[in-house]
Amino acid sequence: MTDTPTGEKAPETGAISDFGIDTTSKSAGEALREYVAKVRGGDFGSLPALLGLLVLVIFFSSQSDTFLTLGNIANLLAQGAGIVIIAMGLVFVLLLGEIDLSAGTASGVAASVMALHLVQNGNMLTAFGDTVFYIVLVFLVLAAVLSALLRIWPGVVLPVVGLVILLLGVPPNAWIEMLLALCIGTAIGSLTGYLVAKVGIPSFVVTLALFLAWGGVVLQFIGQGGTLPIRNSEVLFKVANGNLGTTSSWILFLIAAGGYAAVVLNRHFGRLRKGLVAQPTPLVLIKVGLVVVLSAVATLLLTQNRAVNPTVTILGVPYVVPIVLALLTLGTFVLDRTQYGRHIYAVGGNAEAARRAGINVPKIRMSVFVICSSVAALGAIVYSSKVGSVAPSSGGGNTLLFAVGAAVIGGTSLFGGKGRLRDAVIGGAVIAIIENGLGLLKQEAAVVSIVTGLVLLLAASVDALSRRRSAAS
Repeated sequence: MTDTPTGEKAPETGAISDFGIDTTSKSAGEALREYVAKVRGGDFGSLPALLGLLVLVIFFSSQSDTFLTLGNIANLLAQGAGIVIIAMGLVFVLLLGEIDLSAGTASGVAASVMALHLVQNGNMLTAFGDTVFYIVLVFLVLAAVLSALLRIWPGVVLPVVGLVILLLGVPPNAWIEMLLALCIGTAIGSLTGYLVAKVGIPSFVVTLALFLAWGGVVLQFIGQGGTLPIRNSEVLFKVANGNLGTTSSWILFLIAAGGYAAVVLNRHFGRLRKGLVAQPTPLVLIKVGLVVVLSAVATLLLTQNRAVNPTVTILGVPYVVPIVLALLTLGTFVLDRTQYGRHIYAVGGNAEAARRAGINVPKIRMSVFVICSSVAALGAIVYSSKVGSVAPSSGGGNTLLFAVGAAVIGGTSLFGGKGRLRDAVIGGAVIAIIENGLGLLKQEAAVVSIVTGLVLLLAASVDALSRRRSAAS
């Protein structure tokens, strides 16, 4: 309390005014000026990728009459899903400023084991041969032990499940095949993560070596020039080639768009009730309204018959859409709303400061590689389903480059500490549109690689300039 000129005691409001910003809502104009200031200060986020996406759609739709047809749009979703999923896993690694060059070939190993189990009727001893079979068993045990040392329990459970499936010779079943692929991916991530986090080998060196090693393993499993078909499994083939029914498509719309609206509005009005800083309500309502309207339009279009042959009916939202949405929702929740997600950003921003704050840095480092390889295995399932087979080149070639490119183009920083899971989706859409659009224009694979490489270089340049401007600001 302080004395007033009249001698009365006045309340001390200094403490309240010091924290006034925590209880002050922003107007629409203030929010817009703040966003412009962030962009001018170098925090571009996903803006460059979104603008690039818009330019590409306008360009290809003007050059090709088939680009915006319903059949091509649905095909585009299935084409890009595998890369997008692998890129989602890579975002976790990139947030720490690390890199996983083996994610592509690791996905190939998971896919080849899945296909072998299907083709060989679950008899993996015959499929591998005695020596390789026991090496795989030892590898799974080792992966479980390494994960147990750092108490990464999913890294313990899934390799053990894979071990049981192989030892018991479980009969082929599409769901068992997919589970086995996930188990193999998790085991690969455990080994990679331990070498980086505890042994201390730079992630570039470890994953480059494993990129070569896993490529050789895929070749060993499948054989030179061979392929393993998975078209005979209706469930596996429909993962990337099947569609929801009309009713199921609209139910998905209600769950996805309705859930998004409910979460965003509940969080917004909850902050208002508590007197915390919140975005202007009109802007929040506009954002939610746009998402709901665009989702409704997309669902309406995809539930129309898009078959070229009038005697055939093809309609419904592709299965890959709910798969990607589920991974995006789960991953975003983990990064944004859990202590583990906050620890990832903390380690990526400053590992030494995170260590001094009590965060188990080696555990965080190892865990992101486990997540990356596990998610890469899911991407392998989708990619193999789209192709209908697994070849010795599965996971090789441009798979990794496109996945890393998707994350970086979307806005995830190569330097760590900045990025969102949605970046992988946006960047993956850019790459898929480039590949699809140039294909429709009858351009050769060389042109696709050149254009994609230049787009990735541009995205990395924007990231570097963004960090320089942020530091200068």
